[in-house]
Amino acid sequence: MKYNELTISANKDRKRVGRGIAAGQGKTAGRGTKGQGARTGKKLRAMFQGGSRPLAQAIPKARGFKSLKSAAQVVYLDHLNALKGKTIDNNLLFAEGLIGTPFQAVKVIARGELTEKITLKVQGASKSVQAAITKAGGSFEKVPTPLKKSEKEAEKADK
Repeated sequence: MKYNELTISANKDRKRVGRGIAAGQGKTAGRGTKGQGARTGKKLRAMFQGGSRPLAQAIPKARGFKSLKSAAQVVYLDHLNALKGKTIDNNLLFAEGLIGTPFQAVKVIARGELTEKITLKVQGASKSVQAAITKAGGSFEKVPTPLKKSEKEAEKADK
């Protein structure tokens, strides 16, 4: 069934409760038996839980600041030796299995030594990594995080 094939009226009749047992909402009219909820004019606060302290009051408030920015994926300098002679970017690091997704920031951190000449094009690298790359004869370029293409854009690129 499709959305446009649904048969529903725009103006739905209101439910008439308390009109006899055969009507489906007779006797207590959906209010249960006795108690404050069964009476007319019941006025309860949204968080009222029968006199006990509401759960929303019992749980402490989350204080401080929580950043919505996702942390950068870390790649270590000694892993880049295996990628010699290539331009290293997010897609290559993802293909090699060094990062989880190419659409999130990547930062290269110093660990070990760089023995190969590389061209690094990622979102960040520590100063010691940049120094090691230039010492090895390579270059570092800071580029923005690549955006994920929609399926329509991917289809256009394939044609």
